[in-house]
Amino acid sequence: MKYVQLGRTGLRVSRLGLGGFPFGGRHLAAGWDPWTPEGRRDAIATIRRAIERGITYFDTAPGYGDGNSEDIYGEALASRRDAVVLATKCPWKGVDAAAVATSVEASLRRLRTDRVDVMQFHGGMFEPAEVTHILEELTPALERLRERGKLRFVGFTVEEPWTARPLIASGRFDLIQLRYNLIYQGAALHALPEAQAAGMGVAVMRPLTSGILQREVRFLEPSREIAKVYELALKFVLADSRVHVANVGMRWPAEVDRNADLVEGFEPTADMAEIPRLTAGIYAAEDRERARNDSGEARSDTRRSSGRG
Repeated sequence: MKYVQLGRTGLRVSRLGLGGFPFGGRHLAAGWDPWTPEGRRDAIATIRRAIERGITYFDTAPGYGDGNSEDIYGEALASRRDAVVLATKCPWKGVDAAAVATSVEASLRRLRTDRVDVMQFHGGMFEPAEVTHILEELTPALERLRERGKLRFVGFTVEEPWTARPLIASGRFDLIQLRYNLIYQGAALHALPEAQAAGMGVAVMRPLTSGILQREVRFLEPSREIAKVYELALKFVLADSRVHVANVGMRWPAEVDRNADLVEGFEPTADMAEIPRLTAGIYAAEDRERARNDSGEARSDTRRSSGRG
């Protein structure tokens, strides 16, 4: 497994994280139900296989199956807590500081631990008034819990990364978990560079597009091997130098092995942070590449004509 420092937290984490949504969400078409005894055993086996493969970042939330995901993590990690970085979440919308504290305490009970490494506001997108509410009323609640040793670092998650820019700029958060993948690249233009400049840890949700891209490909090009699309999506996230952890939801140990093998064997040849996203930038990049190629061909012709080729 490959590891990296999670921003200014100083935590050393695996590039591949285990996302906890599948342990709170049924997928009956795939034969997955974590509420059945068999499904729960599979989930616990998956978590323990992740540890065996060197995965150290584990992310969950009370909203994943009304606590079912946290409860499964709690059982699976009961004797392995100190070997992992454990992240979970708390609400922010329509709640006060007392509700945040209550949520954290409930998560700790389900996770069977006295502290989590990262506590995140479980976000979608943030309106300006909501940013104010989070910063002025709710973040202090997490900071007080941090002082009491209930958590180590404070973060938030966001589906629409541009709405998180005021939270990044506040300097109050150690980590951001954002939506960033092959089909949602907006974060590359603002949130990612700003989080990097702030020294924040960066985790990515939905690195495999939650199957959206793969489903579209099945309709648009049925002959294409879908497994290759999954691989391409994960490689895209791993190749961005601003990303520390790719959180992938995995249900069975075989999925852990497949993704761990990819991470261990992948060496990017380009940094996706440097890939232009606007038309003018793409044209300019291709013009520079053409100029370098033409210059190289000219040098080769000169060497050949002088007998040094």
